[in-house]
Amino acid sequence: MTDRYSGRVLRTKASRSSSLRLLNDRDRDDVLELCDRDPVVNVFVSSRVHEAGLDPVRLGGQMWGYTPGGKLTSACYAGANLIPVGATPAAATAFAGRARLQGRRCSSIVGPAEAVGQMWELLRPYWGQPREIREAQPVMAISGPPRVAADPNLRRVRPSELDVLLPASVAMFTEEVGVSPLGVDGGAAYRARVAELIALGRAFARIEDGRVMFKAEIGAVTPRACQVQGVWVRPELRGRGLAAAGMAAVVEEALRSVAPVVSLYVNDFNTPARAAYRKVGFTEQATLTSILF
Repeated sequence: MTDRYSGRVLRTKASRSSSLRLLNDRDRDDVLELCDRDPVVNVFVSSRVHEAGLDPVRLGGQMWGYTPGGKLTSACYAGANLIPVGATPAAATAFAGRARLQGRRCSSIVGPAEAVGQMWELLRPYWGQPREIREAQPVMAISGPPRVAADPNLRRVRPSELDVLLPASVAMFTEEVGVSPLGVDGGAAYRARVAELIALGRAFARIEDGRVMFKAEIGAVTPRACQVQGVWVRPELRGRGLAAAGMAAVVEEALRSVAPVVSLYVNDFNTPARAAYRKVGFTEQATLTSILF
């Protein structure tokens, strides 16, 4: 099989397989050091390791390490998502081989475009047709004051307002991902996650007359960066500047009390969102790819 990026023939060799191992808590510092080489791109994986370590039960998945010569050079989080970190071409080949052997257990592959593209080339013959491929998702970040005035009515959502925020969260997720987050459990798990973000003080919204006008959450957090997710404006209010003003308020608070860099990623085809983020002062740092199942 040919690597479409380098033109080299890719083979899953025994030597590469022997460099792949399951990481554990003894490898925690090495994994965090690897993530910190690009703290914005790797913020999700880094946040999970900061919170849970590398025990698979606490982490919610395995962490695979590519360790040629005994030194960790690349990693891959294998949980609800398959996420390569610092993956070299050899590491991406090894991670794809491991994923193929265990069968698909994830709902998506997401990460730096080149690594995900290479892994998907190797997995595609075995994992079948994905629901959607989003090849270009710019990663954007800001570390200074926003360039537009912040919405003075944006605030942290109170625990008593869970049932106010939840319908907006479901609408955002369904619109963004293409499927409802209310699964076989009737939405209990998703409701619990939204409640958790509220309890942590990471859910922000402009609420008027019991309705959400704008909302956003801070999902992943590390000492070096945080990632905004779930940005949503009520459909009938779009195009009025609520997104830019709301994001400016989120950025101000996040820089003040959460992390020194605020990041997010967005679909390249979402022109209005990208324009709003640029207006606030976000700049593009990298490109992700997502394979959705």
